[in-house]
Amino acid sequence: MEGMKVALVHDWLTNLAGAERVLMALHEIFPDAPIYTSVYIPEEFPELAGAEVRTSFLQRLPSAMKKRHQAFPFLRNVAFELFDMSEFDVVISDCHAEAKGVLTQPDTLHICYCYTPIRYYWGGFNQYLANPRYGPLNPVVKLVMPYMVNYLRLWDRLAADRVDVFAATCRNVAKRVNKYYRRDAEVIYAPVNTSWLEPASAVEDYYLIVGRQIPYKRTDVAIEAFNRLGLPLKVVGNGSELEALKEMARPNVEFLGRVSDAELAELYARCRGFLFPQEEDFGLTPLEAMAAGRPVIAYRAGGALETVVEGKTGVFFERQDAESLMEAVRAFKPEEFDAATLREQAKRFDVANFKKNMEAFVASEWHRYQERGSSEETEAQTTSPDRYIFQRY
Repeated sequence: MEGMKVALVHDWLTNLAGAERVLMALHEIFPDAPIYTSVYIPEEFPELAGAEVRTSFLQRLPSAMKKRHQAFPFLRNVAFELFDMSEFDVVISDCHAEAKGVLTQPDTLHICYCYTPIRYYWGGFNQYLANPRYGPLNPVVKLVMPYMVNYLRLWDRLAADRVDVFAATCRNVAKRVNKYYRRDAEVIYAPVNTSWLEPASAVEDYYLIVGRQIPYKRTDVAIEAFNRLGLPLKVVGNGSELEALKEMARPNVEFLGRVSDAELAELYARCRGFLFPQEEDFGLTPLEAMAAGRPVIAYRAGGALETVVEGKTGVFFERQDAESLMEAVRAFKPEEFDAATLREQAKRFDVANFKKNMEAFVASEWHRYQERGSSEETEAQTTSPDRYIFQRY
């Protein structure tokens, strides 16, 4: 891929989460590639101190509004369409929102590494309206939003047509890409950094949840279950649900907020079991728990079905409610799980494998794209103009 000019495009850079860790890995593969994004808070990303980050007009928003950028999807659509990508041979958008909507030249290959078609647009909006944990909505908002979401869904579908080739974080996401965008997607599992995690010599008497405390993570299900079980539960992470979760929790539930990597590694390694009550498209935290030698209790849905091996690296509960989780916790026997087996499973998804697979995928697709361009040029020279039909890459 020597001489190939690459750009990376990311939805937003306001807080470090799983998608941003993927971007870090892509930046390591293509260190000279500029990173295009809608808004950027540099102090949140010391790892990108030497990177060239190019932001949109939304970067001029006040700091408080940058952190609420999700409220402006119409502006983000415009922001990504205004980026000039004409200087690049390959554009790689890693996205779960609008980044794939960038406009590229006919001779530029656009690869989208997709975390998911936007759930809010594709099937999630009705659940949002029906779920009381999302808070009361203004009646005007309830009236207008379905029409806005309809427009955004149409834009998202058109944006997907701008992509030449899709890759997906897992088979679950590839299925959704095919369903909503009518496109095939190569599965390249999202990277998990296992090097900073290792099993501990002793385990303590608590269960653990790690992640942003927002409604779909369903930490409320775990808290309700552990309120009734009376067992110790530690919750790591901040988010819009944090205060409501604190209000419903009993003293056996401890909220730790944001912790350092060293503290998190210790928490992972010493928990009895890691709880995963949400449905995720992929889900990195169960694999981090496995890398620390600890088994997982997961809701039987989504990406967990591809990472948790029942009976070897964890167990499942069937319904997304407290009763079902309580049944799983009561039956759970952490001593039956082997730390070496757990780590071996996590290493299958290690960042080194992702980088190797992604680099090979980009090189292969670029080679195919160049070959297709050459063959189409030859065909155009030998075909009557009224008979020439363009074929999508």
